[in-house]
Amino acid sequence: MAYIYEAYDVAVIGAGHAGCEAALAAARLGLKTIVFTVAMDSIAMMPCNPNIGGTSKGHLVRELDALGGEMGKNIDRTFIQSRMLNESKGPAVHSLRAQADKREYSQSMRHVLENTDGLTLKQAEITEVITNKSFIDDEWDGERPDRDLPEYVCGVRTASNAIYPCKCAILCTGVYLKARCIYGEVEQFTGPNGLPAANHLTESLKKLGIEIYRFKTGTPARIDKRTIDFSKMEEQPGDEKIVPFSFENDPKDLMRDQVSCWLTYTNEETHKIIRENIDRSPLFNKSIQGTGPRYCPSIEDKVVRFADKERHQVFIEPEGLYTNEMYLSGMSSSMPEDVQIRMYRTVPGLENAQIVRNAYAIEYDCINPMQLKASLEFKDISGFFSAGQANGSSGYEEAAAQGIIAGINAAMKLKNREPLVLKRSDAYIGVLIDDLVTKETHEPYRMMTSRAEYRLLLRQDNADLRLSKYGHDVGLLSDERYRKVVEKERMIREETERLASIHVGASKRINDFLVAHNSTPLNSGASLADLLRRSELSYKDIHEIDPDQVELPEDVTEQIEINLKYEGYIKRQFAQVEQFKKLEVKKIPEDVDYNEILSLRLEAKQKLSKFRPESVGQAARISGVSPADISVLLVYLEQRKRK
Repeated sequence: MAYIYEAYDVAVIGAGHAGCEAALAAARLGLKTIVFTVAMDSIAMMPCNPNIGGTSKGHLVRELDALGGEMGKNIDRTFIQSRMLNESKGPAVHSLRAQADKREYSQSMRHVLENTDGLTLKQAEITEVITNKSFIDDEWDGERPDRDLPEYVCGVRTASNAIYPCKCAILCTGVYLKARCIYGEVEQFTGPNGLPAANHLTESLKKLGIEIYRFKTGTPARIDKRTIDFSKMEEQPGDEKIVPFSFENDPKDLMRDQVSCWLTYTNEETHKIIRENIDRSPLFNKSIQGTGPRYCPSIEDKVVRFADKERHQVFIEPEGLYTNEMYLSGMSSSMPEDVQIRMYRTVPGLENAQIVRNAYAIEYDCINPMQLKASLEFKDISGFFSAGQANGSSGYEEAAAQGIIAGINAAMKLKNREPLVLKRSDAYIGVLIDDLVTKETHEPYRMMTSRAEYRLLLRQDNADLRLSKYGHDVGLLSDERYRKVVEKERMIREETERLASIHVGASKRINDFLVAHNSTPLNSGASLADLLRRSELSYKDIHEIDPDQVELPEDVTEQIEINLKYEGYIKRQFAQVEQFKKLEVKKIPEDVDYNEILSLRLEAKQKLSKFRPESVGQAARISGVSPADISVLLVYLEQRKRK
């Protein structure tokens, strides 16, 4: 007989980066929430790279913060190095990246969860998601679920046969479902870092009709810092000017001593050892069946795929202030231990390296995310949501971004409010989720700036201006924090208007100023806004010829400069967004029978019937649905509307 615990509004399965954000969002929105983890030590654990952010991923973290999430604040509390990437390029691809103290990051996040009202932590393996169709009568106390209704979540079961009734459940299992860690001939059925795997939940998901994929990822060895010769490497220091991930933090409050990372390279000797032992790699001898990430390949995969390259970058990154473990970014592997030792020791600076933890690959189960709505709720199971690597994505940041959306939408469902669905034109988070739920992917999904067609609008520097209204509307951002964003918008608007209203003539003083700043002299008058559009002039420069200029916050003047310098491109993208919205607002009724639409091609009928898009815009992004099919669909919807 099962033991029935007290009921919860939301049960979160997993306490990784997705689970933490989902649980915090649900609890902060007033829902009684419980989060389950196979091991308390796995809460917000960073089993792979010791950093948060990076190209495109930094955008996700700042968007997450603008919505009211925790990841940005947590990395600001625990970073040991901070760098802004791609500063030589345009602002659309600037991306913040910070090295974390991995232990401190996990402990800090755990402290937040443990001290959040309405949130309970529980160490237990979930083995079953119970619905009104699958519950067992003699195990259920009190009011019985109604089997006659469409399928909905009513509880979760643990390995000890305890049942926790709940109204919503969020799947955030990361890489733990039937996890298998492999290097060479060694095979261990554990999660990352030797933690327990979740071996039973997959069968429950399959019984619910959920399609399962088998994916793979990997991690490099950790090396004892005392055995590394840093004199043979290039030092990579942190930035002097700290840019916070959280818009709530003041850069001055984040000043601290930073540690360096280091850059070195593989060489032909490294590649020779790998090629000579490639048959011992589980990736190449078919011991691993799961599909790995295309954009984060192992070192043996790089050597085979890019045979013409003489070397590959290796970044040596500290894992924290209180450990000598160093992470070898760029050299993940599943080679046997003896091969790992030999290949690592060919790298300059690693000739005497001692391995603390072997590199390994990990296989795990995840779902086909095209079974989800854009709200991250399963299409066929009401109240069941999924987020993170369980959805076939990769990366801490992608996981956390999905987690907060799933947590918000579980709360919105229980509050009888419309779900929060961010469009591709709203946020990188919108691009991420839209790609997952509309585009068939058979490999771990990684966010990249190239995936965002409106990336000049979706910069990391304006995430608060884009998304704070959503965070405030759902209830995660306080009135005071939102008031500051509104005030920031006012300052940007009024100062931009003022600059456009002030004109200067082609006087000797003005032209001497322009020549001194390597700028072309004027032949006729121009506004201060016109001058600021010039790439060589900054807002601070303009102060010399603008005595009425008042001191404004740096983040305000940054927005003014970007908006003026890229004004033409920004206007063009806004026009594209308006065209995009015309298809997004055309909703498709749930009861549409695509087989009745005679002029649709057979492939389109099959794909649309299988994935049931929520809008015409979403339908247009499904692989196998052509522009001609969309035209036919639009005609059909218009005719149906008239009837």
